[in-house]
Amino acid sequence: MPRIRCHYTDCVFLDEGYCSAAAVEIDPDTGCMTYSPSAETASGDEWEEEEEEMEEWEELDDEEEEEDVWLDDDDEDL
Repeated sequence: MPRIRCHYTDCVFLDEGYCSAAAVEIDPDTGCMTYSPSAETASGDEWEEEEEEMEEWEELDDEEEEEDVWLDDDDEDL
């Protein structure tokens, strides 16, 4: 019987890196149709919080870059 290596880390059928489902359905466009997230999977709210935090960090990085540009221009005038 062939073994299917699975790259999902939170699937209920995952067993030591291999799929343990009795039958597996693969769609070429969307991937594994047998995939089922385990109960330990982070909820959608947690993902949204992470995305908001990342956006805040990106905004801070953008502000710092803008400040650096202004600092560089001021240094040239001296």
